[in-house]
Amino acid sequence: MSSSCIVIATNRKYNQFIANSLANELSARVILISEEADLTYQNLSSINPDWVFVLHWSRIIPEEVYTNFRVVIFHMTDLPFGRGGSPLQNLILRGYEDTVISAIQCVKEIDAGSVYLKERLNLNGTADEILIRASKIIKKMIVKIVQENPTPFPQVGEVSVFKRRQPHQSKIDFHEVRTLEQFYDYIRMLDGEGYPNAFVEVGNFRISFHSPHLRPSFVESQVKIELIHESEEDSQ
Repeated sequence: MSSSCIVIATNRKYNQFIANSLANELSARVILISEEADLTYQNLSSINPDWVFVLHWSRIIPEEVYTNFRVVIFHMTDLPFGRGGSPLQNLILRGYEDTVISAIQCVKEIDAGSVYLKERLNLNGTADEILIRASKIIKKMIVKIVQENPTPFPQVGEVSVFKRRQPHQSKIDFHEVRTLEQFYDYIRMLDGEGYPNAFVEVGNFRISFHSPHLRPSFVESQVKIELIHESEEDSQ
């Protein structure tokens, strides 16, 4: 039985179950970090972890952290393909139905670290459904890494880079979204914790979409309607 000390760093609720689950499964001391201010060299030095696993963090990890501790990050592409931001959305926009979760060493260059392990992930469903599915796979990957301590191997292949999507890109561009399947994909890929839902603006109103279903001849979705700004007359 392992007596490891493990840090799980995540600010997503759907990942936080991993800490309790791992403590039981590995008989390890597991510390959950959910605030950026706590992922520091000073704090980790007081904890003295054997491993630091970073899940869906989307923030810069200090160099003194990953150079002094074994820091493993998880990326939702078959690296070196798809380094960079918003991998889930970029994959769906490109028509991918499956991907790979890569567990890699954290290094200075983004998503360029050597690979500990890779596992397949299906991309059906909403962003939330995919991310919850990914969390369960990542938990199993962490168990395997802690138990087997694999030697990481360098990434092999052609490097491609995804660009991180910005909140304003959640506005549906009907020059790009032309089919029901594309409309459905656009809604579902943004239907998750931490993402601004797909939306359109009509007059003073923003109509955002979530919980989509693709039917044979239409897309069914729930919507939220918000007043986004006052008219000039009202603001005077």
